Amino acid sequence: MRLGLSMYGTVFSMGLHPKSERPTITALDLLQRALEMGLSGVELPAQLLDETNIDAVKRFAREHSMFINVDTGGYDPVKLTNVIELSARVGAETVRTVVGGADFGGDRRPMVGRWSEFLRDVLAGFKEATRVAEQVGVDFAIENHQDLASEELVWLCESIGSKRFGINLDTGNPLATAEEPFTFFERVAPYLKNVHLKDYDIFLSDEGYRLVRCPLGQGVIDFPSLFQILSSCTPNMTMAIELGALEARHVRVLADDFWPLYQQRSAAQLAHVIRFVRDNARISGDWRTPYERGESTEEISRYEEHQLAASLAYLKGLDSSLWET
Repeated sequence: MRLGLSMYGTVFSMGLHPKSERPTITALDLLQRALEMGLSGVELPAQLLDETNIDAVKRFAREHSMFINVDTGGYDPVKLTNVIELSARVGAETVRTVVGGADFGGDRRPMVGRWSEFLRDVLAGFKEATRVAEQVGVDFAIENHQDLASEELVWLCESIGSKRFGINLDTGNPLATAEEPFTFFERVAPYLKNVHLKDYDIFLSDEGYRLVRCPLGQGVIDFPSLFQILSSCTPNMTMAIELGALEARHVRVLADDFWPLYQQRSAAQLAHVIRFVRDNARISGDWRTPYERGESTEEISRYEEHQLAASLAYLKGLDSSLWET
């Protein structure tokens, strides 16, 4: 697998967050930083490519044998077509999108009465966008962004039936749709195009549990087992370090009205994830990040950078055969 850097785990220090007082990092600067960190590529928000010299970015990546993936959002085929075509111009391998629909923490309650129609619209938009991806030779992937569960992700892949369409796995997010991570990884592995490496601490709450960002290897995700799955089915996979959001994600699985819009789960499935949460959760301590505590831009940026450095050190401390090719 090839390891790169995403901006979304360091939105304050890289100037992406609207409350950050720092200038937004450029695409070329992100490539340079990833190179200095010994990484093999980057994942760029599409808007950064709108503001840069495409040829210069493409040339830098080629000269240093680095991959580029591009992030966007939504399922409107016109917007997706524009991003896919732009990504092809810069030499990107994969375009990743998120669809939303649910609030963070897998909360679908705002979509009562509309979820099935929403999924049909997503499928229609993705079918059109995939045809463009096939024409220009770019992979197109949907992320599990604390909205779609594994059942729906696999349904989209099987319904579209294209080698150019697949899944962008976020390793921390299965817990937001109340799925045990390792089971989720195995289920979606045949369809993967890209991976976001993310870890979480779990804090119990009266309604379920909170997911709180932490450095890779310091939370609940079993990365060695994940890398063994990936190396057996997709050995040339691109991955990016993408630490969690600055706001804890509250997964309210014990609320009476949390479940109606989910496909029916067996008692054994629910017991599996509840046992995982119980065995790994913290029952005390302050779950708030510096951002949630109202600390300064500099404090938040230091927090992000410390977690990024710790994550990179953790990965480099693993047996490199688990994730390097």
